[in-house]
Amino acid sequence: MSLRGAAAIIGIAELPTQRATPGRSSLGLMGDAARIAVHDAHLRKEDIDGLITEGGTVYPGLVSEYLGLRPRFASGASMMGASGATATTLAAMAVQNGLANNVLVVIGSARNNAIPEAGAGPTGIATELDATVGTAAGAGTGYAMMYKKHMELYGTTQEQLAHVAANQRFNTLENPNSAFQGQPISVEDVMASRYVNYPLRLLECVMPCGGAAAIVVTSADRAKASHNKPVYILGSGVGTDPQTAWQRPVITETPVARSAPIAFEMSGYTPRDIQFAEFYDCYTILVSMCLEDSGLVQKGEIGPFFASTDTTYKGAFPINTDGGQLSSGQPNLAGGFRHVVEGARQIMGRAETRQVARNDLCLVNG
Repeated sequence: MSLRGAAAIIGIAELPTQRATPGRSSLGLMGDAARIAVHDAHLRKEDIDGLITEGGTVYPGLVSEYLGLRPRFASGASMMGASGATATTLAAMAVQNGLANNVLVVIGSARNNAIPEAGAGPTGIATELDATVGTAAGAGTGYAMMYKKHMELYGTTQEQLAHVAANQRFNTLENPNSAFQGQPISVEDVMASRYVNYPLRLLECVMPCGGAAAIVVTSADRAKASHNKPVYILGSGVGTDPQTAWQRPVITETPVARSAPIAFEMSGYTPRDIQFAEFYDCYTILVSMCLEDSGLVQKGEIGPFFASTDTTYKGAFPINTDGGQLSSGQPNLAGGFRHVVEGARQIMGRAETRQVARNDLCLVNG
């Protein structure tokens, strides 16, 4: 059974991404985003009968209790940065199969060490066995390995990928939800920023923040009566790889190489039909490899592509039109969700000064 056109996003919400959220909890931020999204969809709380959240650190039961919901369908979508995109797929599946009529997807994270997070889980094997070993702690080690290998295989240069960060910063300058609103950077600024883990530089890495986002997904039939322009979900694919980079068969390939063909086949479109893209971008090298693996750019050609293509919202092929995570901030697992929200916002025609000229077909990656 295909998801093509069976469900649509009819309401969106995104709280401003902030470097710190003093006095706020993740649940509180999620509550704000949920209220705005339901209101934006012109629905009542009582109309929401489905709920999906990240599920790995904040569980659906806890969120439904806090929001005062009693959904007949609920689930978690614990897929790290892809949690928001995966949750959107689950919401579409739920309404298509009659499990719910209106599904609220909400993910958020506070940036405030003074308030313990309810439902927080253990640190996991990465902290114990992987992240503590190597040239740097955290995700930078794996992504630096990918970056270096991509340079060796394809001749990709640091200056080429510096355009990723600079173009996305241009996109975020007038984004009221961005932590970097009104703070421009150039390719030269990126190249002058210090190394975090060679060849990754500081301005090629996300900044941890606080924030939350939410959407409301309903069936195609119900979407026809929406006050907003419905954003139909035409195709979806989900894939995953070993979490640690060095255990992957090919370090310069992402799961998008498997998930994108499924989504395109389901949708009936090809990469050449896509008008703009909203792609996961915790580091410049990851968004670059994902764009290649989706078929939007030939493998190994992403460096020359960014060096020669205007990817701002005004350009020939807009990418991450709100600035993405690199230039708007990463509110933990709500960071990847911002791509879903921005894609829907653009298709609804509600991006204001960032509105792309052609906004009918977007490819979103988590």
